[in-house]
Amino acid sequence: MKNLFRIAVLLTLPLFAISACKKEEAAKPAAVAAAPVTMPTDPNDTAAWKNYLVSVAKQNMEGIRQRPYMYYIPAGDTPEIQDQVDRQISDVTDVVGRGILPGNMIAFGSPDSTRLADGIIEAFKVARPNSLKDVRVLFIGAAADEQRVREAVAPSSADFVFVEAK
Repeated sequence: MKNLFRIAVLLTLPLFAISACKKEEAAKPAAVAAAPVTMPTDPNDTAAWKNYLVSVAKQNMEGIRQRPYMYYIPAGDTPEIQDQVDRQISDVTDVVGRGILPGNMIAFGSPDSTRLADGIIEAFKVARPNSLKDVRVLFIGAAADEQRVREAVAPSSADFVFVEAK
């Protein structure tokens, strides 16, 4: 019986050593910091704006345990864009109304900060008091819109983070 136990231990030791090496290798790429992406100059370049917003959101992920809820409001006044904006605001309203588990993040960004701020304010009207405690709300927009969005988010007790789009 002793010999069987020793053999089992000897056979499993290499597995632990191999798995430890793989964990170190996997951790190395994460240590390399991604270069910050600069804000796009073309408000109609949706791909560049989404890339910028994802980059800013990644920089604000400390302490977040899940993939963030990301909301992008496009610039423009066409009926198609207005439909997209309406759908996004409806989605945000549903999420805020249902509530979000602590440790999550909702990130908002747009080349049209005023429209985005208006949408966030509208969506947070359904938030119950203290319903988003320990949830981070990241607003990437113009400094002129920060205070009114902060005030709209405050009753939910979410952790509000503002990053000026620049």
